[in-house]
Amino acid sequence: MTNNTKSTRSPAAQWFALTPAGALHAFACKTPGETELALQALLAGEWTLDMVDWTSAHVQAPAVFSSAVVNGWVQPLRRPVQSPKARLDDFLPRVIASLSGECRAVLASEGGFCLGRAGMAQDQAEIVSAAAADYSEFAARQARRGWDGATRCVAFHGGAPFLQPSCSFVPFWVDGAGYWLIIMGEPRLNNPALLELFWAIKQAGNRFGAAGKTQTPAGPVGPAHPVHPALGGLL
Repeated sequence: MTNNTKSTRSPAAQWFALTPAGALHAFACKTPGETELALQALLAGEWTLDMVDWTSAHVQAPAVFSSAVVNGWVQPLRRPVQSPKARLDDFLPRVIASLSGECRAVLASEGGFCLGRAGMAQDQAEIVSAAAADYSEFAARQARRGWDGATRCVAFHGGAPFLQPSCSFVPFWVDGAGYWLIIMGEPRLNNPALLELFWAIKQAGNRFGAAGKTQTPAGPVGPAHPVHPALGGLL
C-alpha cells in the first residue's frame, strides 16, 4: 500500500484501515454478520475511507466503530492509503511470502486450485492446495453435524511440544468465494501484507465486475467452488 495526500477535508480528518487482526475477523466467515460486513466495507474502494465515506459504504459503520477500535480491528490514519495496484499474478508471490517465517506459502481456492505460490515448487503447491480442498469438505461435513470448530484454522506440528507449526491452513472468504492461505513454518499474520492480500483480491473482483458474482472453473481436484473471475487467470 502507498501513502498519498489525495484529499484532506480538515486538519483533524481521519481515515480508517483494517488491522491484520481486523482483516482476519472480517473475512473469516462465508456468511458474515453486519459487523463483519461493515468492516469489509473499509476495503470497498481503491482508497481508505473516512467516517463519512465509510458510513456511505455501510450504514452500520458508526455503530461498530467503537468496538472495532477496542478490539484492535480498525486503526485511524492521518493520511489516506491506496489499495495495491500491481497485477495479481505479480503481486501474490511477494505478499504471501511475507506471511511465512520461511517465505514459503500458497494461496489456494476452496476447491483446491493453486492460485499463487512462493518458495515452493508447483507440484508441492498443488499437493497442499488439494489438501485444502479436503479440509473444506471436512469442515462442511462437521458444520452440518452442528460443530463449526472445523471451519477455523488448521495447524500441523512436527513435534510433541506443539510450539511452532510446520504448516498452517488459514481459510477466508471474499464476496462469497472461499480461499485457503497455506503457510509453511511460523505464520506471520500480524502483518500489513495480510490486509494487502485481502484488499487486492477484493479490488480485483471489483475491477472485473465480479462484485456479487462468481464463476465456477472446471478442474480435476475436488468439487467445484466459486472463485473470482479476476483470479481465474492465475490457474
